[in-house]
Amino acid sequence: MIDHPTRDVGFGVYIHWPFCASKCPYCDFNSHVRHQGVDQVRFLAAFRREIAHTAARIPGRTVTSIFFGGGTPSLMRPETVGAILDAIGGAWAVAPDAEITLEANPTSVEAERFRGYRQAGVNRVSLGVQALNDPDLKRLGRMHSVEEALAAVKVAASIFERYSFDLIYARPGQTPQAWAAELKEAIGHAVEHLSLYQLTIEPGTWFERLFNAGKLTVPDEETGRALYDVTQEVCEGHGLPAYEISNHARPGAESRHNLLYWRYGEYAGIGPGAHGRLVTGNARIATATEKHPETWLAQVEREDHGVIEEEILTTEAAGDEFLLMGLRLKEGIDPRRYEAFAGRPLNAGRARILEEEGLIRMDGTRLAVTEKGFPVLNAVIAELAA
Repeated sequence: MIDHPTRDVGFGVYIHWPFCASKCPYCDFNSHVRHQGVDQVRFLAAFRREIAHTAARIPGRTVTSIFFGGGTPSLMRPETVGAILDAIGGAWAVAPDAEITLEANPTSVEAERFRGYRQAGVNRVSLGVQALNDPDLKRLGRMHSVEEALAAVKVAASIFERYSFDLIYARPGQTPQAWAAELKEAIGHAVEHLSLYQLTIEPGTWFERLFNAGKLTVPDEETGRALYDVTQEVCEGHGLPAYEISNHARPGAESRHNLLYWRYGEYAGIGPGAHGRLVTGNARIATATEKHPETWLAQVEREDHGVIEEEILTTEAAGDEFLLMGLRLKEGIDPRRYEAFAGRPLNAGRARILEEEGLIRMDGTRLAVTEKGFPVLNAVIAELAA
């Protein structure tokens, strides 16, 4: 039995900047366009207050990773980013080797800010490239060209020790052959890390409206599986194997902050629409803040925080979340940690059947999903959690 299943995983801080220059048609994230501009001074003051309030609830932590997500955090002024990092450093200890990531759009204007972010303390950037051909970038609603994107990647490589970029595949009309060629080109620029997401039609998006109207088609299930297989083969063959179902890295270059999520560590969610998992005593608490930016802002100014949902997770819920997150990782899970969260061991009979079917493997103290199992991951998790 493991007495403290969260203690050694780390502690992260997620900062959500909810503003974008435009809303992409596939995006269901909490992002908002404000053509009249954003009062960064006022929002910064609110971020500081929510950080201080959270630290008062969970003092004494050492921050191992910080992640600025969104929205488009690269619309923040570097001095805003620096001030938020100062607030985090004033609230908790920050590990000397803490990973500090900022998501950025690869436009030429935002690339010019990279040096300012580095001086503010950011040591890793994640670029939303999404495609390496201009027609698909236009269809995806992106505001940059391939040329601009690769120029931004080059700037990032010259300033930051670590960087990554995202691509979306299974785009309308995409073939496995075309994707393999695009992916090989991307790996030539990525060096150490790529996030590769299969396009899904999300509820409430413009793409959903087009899809339902018959004006947008995406690859069928068989082609989607072929595109997934190509992704694994090409990345593995070029030294960037999958360490999580959608993330590929050279060994040692994995995103530490995302590993914190998938290993089910503790993290504070700061900003509009941010989620957190806090540990107080023996309780694991799920938090969520108000999504609407100005409503969140007003609440923080009144109450010092924007939390609107807070739930003490039952042992069953914590165990289920642990499986849902941990089995996305190629390294899998330690079943003893599941038992520590859930208060019961995994069902050995169900695990044995899944192993006999070649969907999971059990090796010493680890249980992991196999290559055969990853395409049906949700079914595997549901069976183990039952």
